[in-house]
Amino acid sequence: MDTQQNTALTRALAEVPGPLPTSGVIHIAIPHTDRFTIVGNHLAQHPDLSCTAVGIAVRIQSLPQGIEIGIKALAARCREGEKRIAAALRELEAFGYLQRVRDRLPSGRVITRTVFCNQPTALLRPRRPAAPQHPAAPAPHPAQAPAEVPTPLPAPAKAQAQAQVPTPVPATAPAPTPPPGPDMPALPPVPPPPLSAAHPAPLFVPLVPPPTVPKPPPAPLPRPDEPTPELDRAATALLSDLRRHAPQITLSETDIRHLVPGVAAWLERATHPDAIRRTLTTDLPHPLRHPAKLLKHRLTALLPPPLPGAHDLTTPARPRITVTPFQTCDDCDRAFRSPTPGHCRDCREHREHRSEATRTAA
Repeated sequence: MDTQQNTALTRALAEVPGPLPTSGVIHIAIPHTDRFTIVGNHLAQHPDLSCTAVGIAVRIQSLPQGIEIGIKALAARCREGEKRIAAALRELEAFGYLQRVRDRLPSGRVITRTVFCNQPTALLRPRRPAAPQHPAAPAPHPAQAPAEVPTPLPAPAKAQAQAQVPTPVPATAPAPTPPPGPDMPALPPVPPPPLSAAHPAPLFVPLVPPPTVPKPPPAPLPRPDEPTPELDRAATALLSDLRRHAPQITLSETDIRHLVPGVAAWLERATHPDAIRRTLTTDLPHPLRHPAKLLKHRLTALLPPPLPGAHDLTTPARPRITVTPFQTCDDCDRAFRSPTPGHCRDCREHREHRSEATRTAA
């Protein structure tokens, strides 16, 4: 059986003006008569908006006024989730298509109005002031109107001139402005029309300013504290051997000499060569355009710390707490703390007082 042909599509393609392109999209433009929305190419082909944001903008633009367009309301109408809709609304707000304005009602309540502008760049252009309305000037007298004297032409030449040369418009003198009377106020001067800008307004004007903080300089490639010929030879061999494990990493001699100090710093910190090889060759981007830059970034950002020494791994000794033992007083049998046996404090004071009284009596 032959493939069934779509006769309607074939007929529509036959009506497309001009030759059909050999590749790319072919547009069949059928005019809309109802239920359509006009969308500008500045939105449909915006280079910085995602397709989700463009689709959400078209959906909002097609809704009538007063319809709720919050995140939950749009999530109920669209297949996208709330997170993607919220991100799309933030994009539209950054480029001026969507704005949230706080307004106070006559009752004193403050509400937030959501405003969608289908062409935000038009809001930034200066508006032309409206021309003041002047009273109708009196028509000039028929005698003052310039009379046109047509030049007679031959019949064939006249028909050819009408077909090719446009009819010249006679320049009429402007009507004189009558002086203001006692009951007629003086008219204000008509402002001249604004001159066209030398440079047209940009198509896209982002409302978010560009970042002004300069980026910090990249970290330098690590180097060993004590470079030795053995470290240099081992680092050179490891870098030259990487292409056996990952063919994408084929380094030149200049790149190897530049990256040798970074690998030597890893080896100095007692990192096993297999661990360095896995770190440099695992999860490579595709396609890998600059292998030397990638290895420099990984050697710098993933540098391990030095191994701790034996004294760093020992547990510090806890300080010994000396506990004073209890003793029993020889006179009153009271318990008290003292390193040596004897008498308690009260008994010692009583003995001292008694001995002092004895010395005084003697």
